[in-house]
Amino acid sequence: MLKKFDSPTSDYRKLFDFTGRTAVVLGAASGIGKFSAEALAALGARVLCADRTQEGVEATAVAIRKQSSLSVATSCDAAADDEALAAKALVEFPRVDIAVTTPGLNIRKTILDYTDEDLDRVINLNIKGTVWFFLAFGRVMVEQHSGSLIACSSVRSVTIEPGLAIYGSTKAAIGLLVKGFASEVGRSGVRVNAIAPSIAETALTGPFKQRPDIYNLYAGHTVFNRWSSADEVATAVAYLASDAASYASGSTLFVDGGWIAVDGPPTGLTQLR
Repeated sequence: MLKKFDSPTSDYRKLFDFTGRTAVVLGAASGIGKFSAEALAALGARVLCADRTQEGVEATAVAIRKQSSLSVATSCDAAADDEALAAKALVEFPRVDIAVTTPGLNIRKTILDYTDEDLDRVINLNIKGTVWFFLAFGRVMVEQHSGSLIACSSVRSVTIEPGLAIYGSTKAAIGLLVKGFASEVGRSGVRVNAIAPSIAETALTGPFKQRPDIYNLYAGHTVFNRWSSADEVATAVAYLASDAASYASGSTLFVDGGWIAVDGPPTGLTQLR
């Protein structure tokens, strides 16, 4: 049960204790979803790991099996898939305290090169997929009068480069969906937030390491001059899911290494020393 953060005398450690909590993580087979599932489990939650790849999602569940975590393969390509996932969660758990969705798709093309098929694929997963997830788990949480919903936006929701306009617009839409849904379900004790990573080292971004010029260029856009690890992003998910964030709703938490704090790579630093 999400609780009000009462006073500075609260036990701060307990704010991050998920013992007795239950969570569903969609996209748990790899990347940020995988590490989010691991983080929630490490803090005591029972986690239902979901993804389209049976082998990958089972591997995540096995890795955190000590927390009695479960796995389910689902494409979540339609509203019915998310409804089935929510129903499965309620069979396994008495309630759903935390629901996280991380899948996203980027087809890097200029707008002039986009096809109808490309557009449908990106919008269906990034926008419709988020709405379907909110519908399925939002209903559950409104009925139980508590819960934390977490979606995945991106630094590309506010800063862009050629070939990312469609992807970026869908990630910006997620930020508004979070605000709107938070306004609708807050009176029922449900919180809705998003994370917005920039560049994280995952299996999907692995090919960038084969291109040091691109890898280093993106690293240079951060104030740390490095990529994040996926677990650094997952800790932000854990925070938004926790009682420490009991008064946070309708927000997008940027975990971007300061990407949007600077106007491009901070190349002038050496001249200031």
